[in-house]
Amino acid sequence: MEASSTAQVAEDPARLAEFEARLSRGETIEPKDWMPDRYRKQLVRMMSQHAHSEVVGMLPEGNWITRAPNLRRKLALLAKVQDEAGHGLYIYCGTETLGVDRAELIDQLLSGKAKYSSIFNYPTLTWADMGAIGWLVDGAAIVNQTMLAHASYGPYARAMVRICKEENFHKRQGYEILATLSRGTPAQKAMAQDAVNRWWWPSLMMFGPSDKDSPNSADLLRWRVKQKSNDDLRQRFVNLTVPQAQAIDLTLPDPDLKYNAETGDWEFGAIDWAEFYQVIGGNGPCNRERLGARRKAHEEGQWVRDAAAAYAEKQARRKKSAA
Repeated sequence: MEASSTAQVAEDPARLAEFEARLSRGETIEPKDWMPDRYRKQLVRMMSQHAHSEVVGMLPEGNWITRAPNLRRKLALLAKVQDEAGHGLYIYCGTETLGVDRAELIDQLLSGKAKYSSIFNYPTLTWADMGAIGWLVDGAAIVNQTMLAHASYGPYARAMVRICKEENFHKRQGYEILATLSRGTPAQKAMAQDAVNRWWWPSLMMFGPSDKDSPNSADLLRWRVKQKSNDDLRQRFVNLTVPQAQAIDLTLPDPDLKYNAETGDWEFGAIDWAEFYQVIGGNGPCNRERLGARRKAHEEGQWVRDAAAAYAEKQARRKKSAA
């Protein structure tokens, strides 16, 4: 436990006991409620990483909007990318209820100090990737975020309710793209299968390593920020996804995948965690490209921030003069 957290526990043992009791009763913690410093810091870390992932997650799909095969696909993909921007803003607002300004969090992202989901550091090579991302990546996100909708911190949980509704649209959109390609020409089906082959394993990595290897999971589970372990969520995702793949005649790229009749689970092969750590360490296929794009957008948007600040200052002067 960090020094500041230790000090706060020593100063407020009664408050800490009541905080733990509230969580055990299933109560929701709100911004003005007392909370341990470590709880606050863990929330900021987790929520900021989530918000960054939504914002960076716009990039792999954004460059396919103009290349989508027809107007309907363009409109649907544009709506999805807009949703992702909104998701990031919801969660940045949530971190502000914890006393952290979003400008500080964005600076951490642009400097490379903050993390975001490793999945967004992979390239989108074909139109079928839009389907694989929607079906697999957003499908994995739904499994994780449905649990977060029951998180102990109120603003985060409430944001997840709306986000999950929109993510379900994203998943259906992606699945429909792959289903259409799978029923198309041999070349279209091969393109769909290739996309699934490339996105399957990174999607499983999205849940993170086993909780026994995580320094944060014990606290997050104890404090009901997380409801299930990484491994439990990953298994649920696999169980949901295998029959969906079978329904559209696509093969998940795992020769060890098999059904266990006793447990009711689909057992899957070993995940290459070395690749995962390479990507989150900054050495994925698109890490530099993604951060470069965000930095460029931030710099080019400076005039908007300046204009908004000038307008706010002007309004403040008018109110002061009227008073």
